[in-house]
Amino acid sequence: MKKLPTPLDLKQLKVFPLEQRLSEATIEDTLINLDAPPPALPNNLMQVVRETAKSIATAHKKRASVMLLYGAHIIKNGGAPIMNALMELGWITHLGTNGAGTIHDWEFSFLGRSTESVKKNVATGTFGTWDETGRNIHLALLAGALENQGYGQSLGRFIMEEGTTLPSTDSLIELICKHPTHPLTPARTELLQAMVTHNLPADRISVPHPWKQHSVLGNAFRLGVPLTVHPGIGYDIITNHPMFNGAAIGRAADIDFRLLSTAVDNLEGGLVLSVGSAIMAPQVFEKSISCVNNIRLQNGRAIVHNHTFYIVDLQDGGNWDWTKGEPPKENPAYYLRFCKSFSRMGGTMHYLQLDNVAFLHNLYHLLK
Repeated sequence: MKKLPTPLDLKQLKVFPLEQRLSEATIEDTLINLDAPPPALPNNLMQVVRETAKSIATAHKKRASVMLLYGAHIIKNGGAPIMNALMELGWITHLGTNGAGTIHDWEFSFLGRSTESVKKNVATGTFGTWDETGRNIHLALLAGALENQGYGQSLGRFIMEEGTTLPSTDSLIELICKHPTHPLTPARTELLQAMVTHNLPADRISVPHPWKQHSVLGNAFRLGVPLTVHPGIGYDIITNHPMFNGAAIGRAADIDFRLLSTAVDNLEGGLVLSVGSAIMAPQVFEKSISCVNNIRLQNGRAIVHNHTFYIVDLQDGGNWDWTKGEPPKENPAYYLRFCKSFSRMGGTMHYLQLDNVAFLHNLYHLLK
């Protein structure tokens, strides 16, 4: 059998101080003013936003899940204050995002700036090669894994506590040797290897986050609202760092997928807001609800039902009423994959072709 090529050694990557990056967005210029009037919407869209607010209020009375699954652009576009306010008011019971959503959140919290030119920086081999971003997010996940915490909780805690505390390498070695089959042994081993390879010190590692009050991750941790992260290996710029560790990322995402499924199991009478997440939200949700239904049926319970989806994106919805189910194959709307996926998950689905911040800002003013 022909021998396969040797995988690229990412430890050879040269990384640069994040301060040196030409960032395209600052937190001061992007944050939405909660008290400002929200953008005016056409009557037909505003009516659906009103229905969304009523559905959230109904779900709240039933103690059913109100899930907000969002993409990175809501953070890049300054929507964090809206999401933090909705959590503070108790309207959102679960948040979920992709890896990019956490990277912009962390960079804003740490540096007050985020976003880079993909085209320019790929050409120079510097896209994503920013030391603090890759180092600190990995550090948060490696440390959180020792407490069996997922991606969202680990990074939210790291932001709000402005760093973490690592055990000594001797104590990790002792635990690994004494309890080789313990569920936390892989996490202890990954941290041990990272500490030795990358000269991570034991004891307290302080990382100030001057803008942490705006962090969705940090505020979710502070308020005890589950925020789950659903990354892909190789999807995010933290891949472009010598500390890249697929095992640590996968372990954290494993916990978060199962935590998401707990929210899905409480979805009767509740709703899912998918805001600017055309890939992660539908793909992760469909696997989650299938897992939940599988276990429910084994236990003699009915599958998840009586739930509602409100899907918000900028893509043309094909002039199709998605509350009627998916369109026929000859209709171009049939190939709007994320709508089609959600329409197959039971319940009732509404699609709004609308800017994500405009949607959430109007929704907040109706709920507050």
